[in-house]
Amino acid sequence: MSETALRLAVIVGSTREGRFAETVSAWFAEQAHMHNDMDVDVVDLADAGLPAVHPAEATPPLQDFAARLDAADAFVIVTPEYNHGYPASLKFAIDSAYREWNAKPVGFVSYGGISGGLRAVEQLRQIFAELHTVTVRDTVSFHGVWGQFGEDGDPVDAEGVNQAAKKMLDQLVWWGRATRDARTERPYAA
Repeated sequence: MSETALRLAVIVGSTREGRFAETVSAWFAEQAHMHNDMDVDVVDLADAGLPAVHPAEATPPLQDFAARLDAADAFVIVTPEYNHGYPASLKFAIDSAYREWNAKPVGFVSYGGISGGLRAVEQLRQIFAELHTVTVRDTVSFHGVWGQFGEDGDPVDAEGVNQAAKKMLDQLVWWGRATRDARTERPYAA
């Protein structure tokens, strides 16, 4: 890994018991690890220890979460779609930080039923615009996700989704390096 490796935080947005997030995020993390010059940090909200209620002062888990976001040059949000939206756990995590998101690119991997989580992604794009991020156009979505992965955890149509992941990761690398260089030259004022 080079010194200029892009630091990518993959945020697993579901905390539900019995969730499918582990299968989707493990596949995506593997794709990101195979991408050249990328250092991947998987941030699973189910393991992050974030509080259920936002405290007046940051707790150690909130401080750790913010530090991991701050260290990242780019993000990928792995989200299911629940009731035409994204999980409350993800909204809480997003709102737990502000400056740490600024001037960085965000990509999305979504999954669900017939819409493949795309309605959740459209809502998240609006929220991330308010955080001064750049959301990349291309996403990876799994429609009818329960039939999209084999028992081994690999996608049934590996070629198609692996290509989609590579395309999104290529865009994140471009934006991640561009925004990192810009932040280094001149701090971003949100």
